[in-house]
Amino acid sequence: MSATLAPRVVLVSRRSELDELLAHHGTRGAAGYYLRQRGRDLAEVVARHDALQAALTIVGAAIPADWRRGQADREDLARFPFAPEDIVVAVGQDGLVANAAKYLDGQPVIGIDPEPDRNAGVLVPFAPLEIARLLPEVVAGRAPIRERTMVRARLDDGQELLGLNEIYAGHPGHQSARYVLSTVDGRRERQSSSGLVVGTGTGATGWCASIARERSGAPPLPAPGERALCWFVREAWPSPSTGASLTAGRLGTDETLEIVAERERLVVFADGLEADHLAMAWGQRLTIGPATRRLRLVEPAGAD
Repeated sequence: MSATLAPRVVLVSRRSELDELLAHHGTRGAAGYYLRQRGRDLAEVVARHDALQAALTIVGAAIPADWRRGQADREDLARFPFAPEDIVVAVGQDGLVANAAKYLDGQPVIGIDPEPDRNAGVLVPFAPLEIARLLPEVVAGRAPIRERTMVRARLDDGQELLGLNEIYAGHPGHQSARYVLSTVDGRRERQSSSGLVVGTGTGATGWCASIARERSGAPPLPAPGERALCWFVREAWPSPSTGASLTAGRLGTDETLEIVAERERLVVFADGLEADHLAMAWGQRLTIGPATRRLRLVEPAGAD
């Protein structure tokens, strides 16, 4: 931390489902009617909103009065001016940490789970009341911080995208994508598929795990801190002009996959956020591999 500046805590959250319903329907009565038509109860949505607000209140109150503070909504992360000395506190589901990770560069992240009975809590392992203990430990360098590997996609025009869980490249309408795939061992194949998924050890418990379970001979999935990635081609279609022999593998520290777009425009996005994507024109080249940047996540003592 800087010797001249007090620590700054940046609180990251996203709007609750109730907030989104009120923004769309205007009143709780209208939101309740909308939910009842779909077999849901407004009370459950309100309870989840209240749990999030209570967690945010606890975290805000625990920040020392002489520390600086900032706040960023998930929708504003791409524009938020994070500073090197920031401590980032993400209050919400695991996906919120993944959303924030791509905009950070070495800042420690504390994940707070406002609904431990509902969320997996892999990236948000702490209860709100623990923040008062964690903040001083992070500043003093006593908190256990573990680095998690991220995945990077880079276009030949210099545009880049980072992901904590996985990166997907495919057709923008989720139809068949046409491209040429080149692997690290020099093999090359023209393919028509539902897209390419390249995942990290953090993402290996999600989308990549679902794909691997359906593949005989799937490569071993990496651990969260391992400098390795796994990759899968979804529903490759063999035809007279396309193949289906290169459909899965692993990438090491300095290894990359490469695809060259053919015919249709392709899109590349990370961690399920299709709105934040790269667009590949015909003939453009994309390389995907482990990122040099890593997420520094505060984890419970003794965590694997």
